[in-house]
Amino acid sequence: MNKILHKEHFSEKVFKLVVEAPLIARSRKAGHFVIVRVGEKGERMPLTIAEADPVAGTITLVVQEVGLSSTRLCELQEGDYITDVVGPLGQATHIERFGTVVCAGGGVGVAPMLPIVQALKAAGNRVITVLAGRTKELIILEKEMRASSDEVIIMTDDGSYGQKGLVTQGVEQVILRERVDKCFAIGPAIMMKFVCLLTKKYDIPTDVSLNTIMVDGTGMCGACRITVGGKTKFVCVDGPEFDGHQVDFDEMLKRMGAFKPYEQEEMHKLEHPDTCQATGESLQEEDKTRNAPWRVELRKAMKPKERTAIPRVKMPELDPEYRSHSRREEVNLGLNEEQALTEAKRCLDCANPGCMTGCPVGIDIPRFIKHIEKGEFLEAAKTLKETSALPAVCGRVCPQEKQCESQCIHLKMNEPAVAIGYLERFAADYERDSGQISVPEIKEKNGIKVAVVGSGPAGLSFAGDMAKKGYDVTVFEALHEIGGVLKYGIPEFRLPNKIVDVEIDNLAKMGVQFEKDCIIGKTLSIAELKEAGFRGVFVASGAGLPNFMNIPGENSINILSSNEYLTRVNLMDAASEDSDTPVPFGKRVVVIGGGNTAMDSVRTAKRLGAERAIIVYRRSEAEMPARIEEVKHAKEEGVEFLTLHNPIEYLADEQGRVKQVVLQKMELGEPDASGRRSPVPIPGATETLDIDLAIVSVGVSPNPIVPHSVEGLELGRKGTIAVNDDMQSSIPFIFAGGDIVRGGATVILAMGDGRRAAAAMDKQLRG
Repeated sequence: MNKILHKEHFSEKVFKLVVEAPLIARSRKAGHFVIVRVGEKGERMPLTIAEADPVAGTITLVVQEVGLSSTRLCELQEGDYITDVVGPLGQATHIERFGTVVCAGGGVGVAPMLPIVQALKAAGNRVITVLAGRTKELIILEKEMRASSDEVIIMTDDGSYGQKGLVTQGVEQVILRERVDKCFAIGPAIMMKFVCLLTKKYDIPTDVSLNTIMVDGTGMCGACRITVGGKTKFVCVDGPEFDGHQVDFDEMLKRMGAFKPYEQEEMHKLEHPDTCQATGESLQEEDKTRNAPWRVELRKAMKPKERTAIPRVKMPELDPEYRSHSRREEVNLGLNEEQALTEAKRCLDCANPGCMTGCPVGIDIPRFIKHIEKGEFLEAAKTLKETSALPAVCGRVCPQEKQCESQCIHLKMNEPAVAIGYLERFAADYERDSGQISVPEIKEKNGIKVAVVGSGPAGLSFAGDMAKKGYDVTVFEALHEIGGVLKYGIPEFRLPNKIVDVEIDNLAKMGVQFEKDCIIGKTLSIAELKEAGFRGVFVASGAGLPNFMNIPGENSINILSSNEYLTRVNLMDAASEDSDTPVPFGKRVVVIGGGNTAMDSVRTAKRLGAERAIIVYRRSEAEMPARIEEVKHAKEEGVEFLTLHNPIEYLADEQGRVKQVVLQKMELGEPDASGRRSPVPIPGATETLDIDLAIVSVGVSPNPIVPHSVEGLELGRKGTIAVNDDMQSSIPFIFAGGDIVRGGATVILAMGDGRRAAAAMDKQLRG
């Protein structure tokens, strides 16, 4: 929460807000922006920082009422609190001694231009500033601009102040009278476009600052993508400033209008404003062994043949037709006590349990299952929490069939594996529902501070282990919710938020501190964490940069990355009437990809009213990386599968909205490096589908913010952080794990990285 210390009314719809944000004020440079959210159902919107006072700990924002979210912000008064202010974000303005520089600011674009003018002047440039607005009332910050400019030219559309005319006329009169070495332009997109057309004619290098649609602001969603020099760029991490002569303004203007109809419909909300502004004793060590008397007795109670003859339990599920219209009700219903007891009896309590070898976090699987067989459900949950920070999560989303269950001895006897994942979920759910939630045993505090960057599965796993070892752990999260991909990436019909929240609350009970809206590498640097006394840092910032295919038409309106689509729906609750964040409701939806994220996206689209929801995948179904269960559920819910097809072009209507996708038919060739057969185009074989929404789910790349902010940090393939077997980076006090190391991984593999890093960091810190 950030307090508004001062509010000034510039004009009818333009306000200046001085906001308390000491960390952002200290780190901010010219060109940086913040993401702001008003209310728990508020939209995340980008605003450029006009001024910052590191001594007072404040930043200044200039806001124009243009839609629901900006209006909500402008309605706040001095003393009110903004729900979230995150930053500073983006790349700082490149400042050098250019010579004579023209700075063209239009409307509220004058505000972000101010720090650039100040920096240019301080660097020894001759600065000529052109301020433009429709009327005199819309000319802002004139006094401040005059203080840092050699000359100020004012242009108004109606001639009520300064000269009558457009900003381009003011810029051209300077160009015609003297040499101009550089131009900066900030304002409405159409204004920047025409300034760039003008300066291109005179061959004057021109930088523009773009304020596009965003959701997270750190590169994770891809909503802000634009075309610069024929290549797709993300405004939030590559910008916000670009060579204006290379920007495809026509495409950008169309994308900026993507949610205009939604915004107009949502304004009615302002007429009805909301008012939002058990610890049990641990088991003795001897009770944990396979030869503990209680386990020996259980093994004797049934012969192995009797155990293997028990059929594997089937997970109860919601009816497919019903659940395909229910966004929040979980598809899998969980086991009841009788089912769990019966399934637990199938476990042979092997002397050399392969299931543990297959578990990335090393859960004592036989022991927790035997506690279930004995009816000691709470003890089963305690056993899970000895090594897993998120048992209720893992029981739902981990690919047990490829990990622990794939090593079950039952498979060697041609029988189905013990349903380890189902039993893990049962034990965790039973404990939560009982209200007797245990907190793992915590060693005596050692007074050593460690930091975690990111609150996804890797970060939470590391935090839990370090807290148990007695460390003071602080988790820094860039978003306004704790949980990372568990919150923004996985739909509630697979993983309800309340489940994640209980797991996080348990970590808080263990002493883990959580700091939201704090971007390491922007708000605070790794060096500043070290100065603050943190003796170890674990980077688990994820692989938040979505990949695109770079095919014609891919930047058309209503083509979203899975990250953007799922973040809007899951994190921002955009599909709910009371949410300020918009999301397109497609009737004919294609999702490109064959992984779990693609399945989450297509099943979400079905729940949001899609009449046709289609998976388009370039290989056959046998090569799909998605879990078999997710594919099964998708088919039951009416999702269509178009395999051996690959998009090669999108076609858009006059407004720039996607209307068709052209698909190349494929066939399978030889296996590639991953062992999967490579798809090969069939010459001349294409198919065109009518669509109104496309969701691209073809993988992610590591988020560059942290890796690029640490000097001397060795990077691996595609910008991942390079680590050794102990998850330690080239800088000894920095460890890393999860997607920022792997480029993309499952929840349980990320958690395994967190556990390995915790063990290694603990060993290092204790000497």
